[in-house]
Amino acid sequence: MTDFSGGWDSAAVLVDGWVERTARRPDVEPRLRAEARLLPWLAPRLPLPVPVPAIAGGPPLVVRHRLVPGEPLEHPDAGHGRALGRFLRALHGTDVAAARAHGLRDVREEFAQDLALFRERVVPLLPASARTAGLALLEAADTGVTDTVVHGDLGPEHVLVEDGRLSGVIDFGDAHAGDPAIDLAWTLHGTPGAFADALAETYGVTPELRERGLVRHRLGPWYEVTRGLATGDGAMRDAGLAGVLERLTAAPG
Repeated sequence: MTDFSGGWDSAAVLVDGWVERTARRPDVEPRLRAEARLLPWLAPRLPLPVPVPAIAGGPPLVVRHRLVPGEPLEHPDAGHGRALGRFLRALHGTDVAAARAHGLRDVREEFAQDLALFRERVVPLLPASARTAGLALLEAADTGVTDTVVHGDLGPEHVLVEDGRLSGVIDFGDAHAGDPAIDLAWTLHGTPGAFADALAETYGVTPELRERGLVRHRLGPWYEVTRGLATGDGAMRDAGLAGVLERLTAAPG
């Protein structure tokens, strides 16, 4: 048995080729149940392997799936960008009404609560000179777009590579009906140019979608600040604040 440490929402162990996950907090169990409904239906529609979980026991709830092989993406290149662009085009092209019928979550209320928390807890921590820009970012992030099946937490740790090729995409705990820009935040604005350009061309990114992706990219560190505040982790809070300020002032990539 191998322990996978570091998950914020769930704990995971590897047992004989199976990843077994349990919720770290009661509010995470509905997400695990939603994954177990959604992903078996979604997986055949996607061009890369994804976890196909099933409920394996409880209480406490245990969800398990076969290990998706590969290591986290460390050196994104144009080939990886094209492959992930095809994946996102397929994911975002999935019928959202059918996905809702198979457990896709609605997070509009959660996101509204996040934005309210950012205004209440993060903005006052910013230098006075950055607060106007911070408030403008929160306003821009509130697009109200909920018409697309999105991964919701796409980053290099959730994109796997084996033998130089993308081998899968994992961790769909934040999948929901939302704005496709959330999946284009890191992919377009936190990656090397060759990767981002290849992904944008393959996917068919519009200027408006690219701009919304930048907004979501700039919003990322705000979550780190509030998580640090909630857990009493001052280093996490300070690192998040540094990221908030850096991204607020950075020129578009």
